[in-house]
Amino acid sequence: MRAPARRVRAGTTALAVSAALLLGFVAAPTAQAGTDGAGTTKTLHELARESGRYFGAAVDNPELADTEFADLLGTEFGQTTPGNGMKWYATEPQRGVFDFTAGDEIVRYARANGLKVRGHTLLWHSQLPDWLTSGTWTPDELRSILKNHITKVVKHYRGKVFAWDVANEIMNEDGTYRENIFYKTLGPGYVADALRWARAADPKVKLYLNDYNVEALGPKSDAYYTLIKQLKKERVPIDGFGLQGHLALQYGFPGGLKENLQRFADLGVDVAITELDIRMILPADETKLAEQADWYGQVTDACLAVRRCVGITLWGYTDRHSWIPAVFPGEGAALPWDEDLRHKPAYAAISRALAAAGS
Repeated sequence: MRAPARRVRAGTTALAVSAALLLGFVAAPTAQAGTDGAGTTKTLHELARESGRYFGAAVDNPELADTEFADLLGTEFGQTTPGNGMKWYATEPQRGVFDFTAGDEIVRYARANGLKVRGHTLLWHSQLPDWLTSGTWTPDELRSILKNHITKVVKHYRGKVFAWDVANEIMNEDGTYRENIFYKTLGPGYVADALRWARAADPKVKLYLNDYNVEALGPKSDAYYTLIKQLKKERVPIDGFGLQGHLALQYGFPGGLKENLQRFADLGVDVAITELDIRMILPADETKLAEQADWYGQVTDACLAVRRCVGITLWGYTDRHSWIPAVFPGEGAALPWDEDLRHKPAYAAISRALAAAGS
């Protein structure tokens, strides 16, 4: 997850959802677009599974207290990502003192509901504990701290998560390295080290890099392409690249999304849409909801068109618990369910795309 404002991106897309269809969706917000031969409705997870993929949604611990929300999460989806419970500030609040309470709660919920879990995240410049950011560390000290953190967290969740976002948001928009505490102290080699330590702690888990504003072809996604290509050449363990997918209607649809997914897949790694939401300037109206639905369909189609695109995760699934309004004032309505857990046009667009691929 990320918080800074998004850069403006070029490119627009035609609306694929007509006004007549939109009005139909609004009149029957709970109608599902994916059905089997007998007309029985299928969940997004069931539809995605037919093409060998997962469809998931992130969750934060306080949201589990919303039983209506938690029940729907557990029935509609096949995967979840802890929004905050596995980040460094939560898992190692004091140096060498680990607390897995929040992450464990989500793992237990996921197991009880048959959802697989994506680990998020081992290394990020944000939401670090004060003891780490306020310290003055030598390179040897920080390497030891980082290795210990990754090793302890990955070992704790070994066999409980299928993938880890090992390094999150390590690039600037121009494709240079973000000057976080790790880069400034250890140099760019910290990324390869983190991947090696994670592999040593869990030989079976999938290891990802993850970032935002990398959906389109451009300097930032180019930088990750170059990095992953080099990591593969040096035999550093890297299994996947996560494209977050925090999109906004006012900035245009990311150009070359399918081609971008495919070029990473051609490097021999999996790709995934890891934190998808598509916000708009409020208030929402029929035109914006139609365009949003078209975008959700396009993102789903792009993933389905790339064999190694393994799945899609919404960053939450309902506007009831979206992070957008607090971070982007005046924006929102970003998810396929509204605040009352009713389907928006986006839901039908996703469902149709998944159903078409499965059939």
